[in-house]
Amino acid sequence: MGNKEEVRVGVGVIIVREGKILLGKRIGAHGAQTWATPGGHLDFTETPERCAAREVYEETGLTLDTVKKIGFTNDIFELENKHYVTLFMLGESEQGQAHIMEPKKCLKWQWFDMDALPKPLFLPLVNLLKEHGDAKQLLSVL
Repeated sequence: MGNKEEVRVGVGVIIVREGKILLGKRIGAHGAQTWATPGGHLDFTETPERCAAREVYEETGLTLDTVKKIGFTNDIFELENKHYVTLFMLGESEQGQAHIMEPKKCLKWQWFDMDALPKPLFLPLVNLLKEHGDAKQLLSVL
């Protein structure tokens, strides 16, 4: 099967601190110029929890205290001809500042109020929020 016909598994990590969510402005990869949670590809034999902790650390330098499953989205990036299933995790990180650890992938990290999210958002996050109405409703069920 060719690369363009694979379904890949991504992991997105929602980190909330003092009512704000951490988002980064993507550059380079698919979804460039959109705002996304930290995350990345699930490695072979890796648990989603371990992937969440690894990706958050690699991308932001933050360490997760706890990780729990939220749900998943089915994401078809029509322009890039890519298909992902994104596993969303809730990560707790009470200390430290988010740093740009991968400057070729992320322009900046910023904390946003749940009712004032930036636009455009990365497709998996858009799909997750559609399922729950909005960011505040999503957090209320977590």
